[in-house]
Amino acid sequence: MTSADHSPAALAGRALFEPIAPWLTRFGAPGVPDRAALNALLDELAPAACSGGGERIRFVPAAADASGYEAHIFAHGEVPTRECDWHDFFNALAWCTWPRTKACLNRLHVEEMSTRAAAGVGGRGPRRDALTQFDECGIVVVSADAEIPALLAAHAWEEAFWRRRARLRATTRFLVFGHGSWDQLRAPFFGLCAKAVYRVVEPGWLALPAPEALADTDAWLAAQLRAGFAALSPRSLSPLPLLGIPGVTADSERAEYYRDPRQFRPAPRARGT
Repeated sequence: MTSADHSPAALAGRALFEPIAPWLTRFGAPGVPDRAALNALLDELAPAACSGGGERIRFVPAAADASGYEAHIFAHGEVPTRECDWHDFFNALAWCTWPRTKACLNRLHVEEMSTRAAAGVGGRGPRRDALTQFDECGIVVVSADAEIPALLAAHAWEEAFWRRRARLRATTRFLVFGHGSWDQLRAPFFGLCAKAVYRVVEPGWLALPAPEALADTDAWLAAQLRAGFAALSPRSLSPLPLLGIPGVTADSERAEYYRDPRQFRPAPRARGT
């Protein structure tokens, strides 16, 4: 798929683009806007956005050498952003939409690099791998029904997505965080999966205006990632098949759809069982 296949505005009405839909509608021309437009959008939507090191965020040309990406953002606030690139466009929108959590991820990356360097340990380690996975394909599932997140976390896909479909629609919001997921959702494919964290809220939360609900979730998510960082690993993030969420694909309008284990895998067995 090329950058000219559709405009950002054409994605605004699709499922799972809700957190950034108001900004997508602004760009009706084919392809993605340039860095100047993205910086202007950031100034409007999240003027206080800063790196984990407290530096003001700006979108700058991407260097040929991408090493030191997180450290550079931390120290300078400069986010390398390729022109005419959908993936980097969605990353810019993530900074506009989730500024607290993006800053938190950046700080945690740099802290972990420093910790491993001081200990003389090489490589990225499981915590940084998990941070990157969530940055690319994270989703926050917010529900006023505690049973829905519990079922999804247990891989009870048919029960949550089909048998309790009406209840799920009424009580649960799926808020994509990962810019890589938005890029993939331009042309969803079989098996498309995200890494989920779950939040249970009071029913009144569902009545909040969308910007307020999103800002509240951004603050909550940053705090959760910080508090749980010591135990973070790729295995601690819960997989969520995005094409199982009602409204993402017409194929999900039948119970049999959720019985295909290639996409809706059962929960892994605990060791020793």
